[in-house]
Amino acid sequence: MDINILREIATVASLVTFIGIWGWAWARRNRDGFDEAGRIPFQQDE
Repeated sequence: MDINILREIATVASLVTFIGIWGWAWARRNRDGFDEAGRIPFQQDE
């Protein structure tokens, strides 16, 4: 097996992983959780 084939496999695997994470982050079912997490720094402890 040539080193270039391993590089191509790693590149394709990285691209597929990136697209999977991107799709997960933009899924509508995750929006409420991300909105709540985004407000955490602005909440003040009392």
